[in-house]
Amino acid sequence: MVSVEVHKEYGYVVVDLVLYAFLNMWMSIQVGKARKKYKVPYPTLYATESENKDAKLFNCVQRGHQNSIEYMPVFFVMLLVGGLQHPRIAAGLGALYTISRFFYFKLYSTGNPQNRLKPVGVSFLALFGLIICAASFGVNLLIRDWL
Repeated sequence: MVSVEVHKEYGYVVVDLVLYAFLNMWMSIQVGKARKKYKVPYPTLYATESENKDAKLFNCVQRGHQNSIEYMPVFFVMLLVGGLQHPRIAAGLGALYTISRFFYFKLYSTGNPQNRLKPVGVSFLALFGLIICAASFGVNLLIRDWL
């Protein structure tokens, strides 16, 4: 059996998690506003250009949020697990990831899908760093008795 000590700096990791939850709620509100503005009723997930002249504009807002939701489980798990051993590093990477996802959404929402690519490198770098933190934690749990 292995006991894990949670450092007080882990609080920063939890704050990152909460901030991303607020970002996600804000993005969902933006999608709701876009539904009204571009006249895309529920439960339609994506607008079609044959039925709506503003389909591309709405779909860019929708995809910005949808893509953020798709990556959310990986981000949350890597942040929470990696933060157990490396709370300050994970918190910094989590903040960087959250900020880059905000800009990803804002730039995607312009209606030009190519704009979303500008902050993608930063978010993937932050996520990769979190994966390394989580992997380090796992490896250290496994080799703890060998040292």
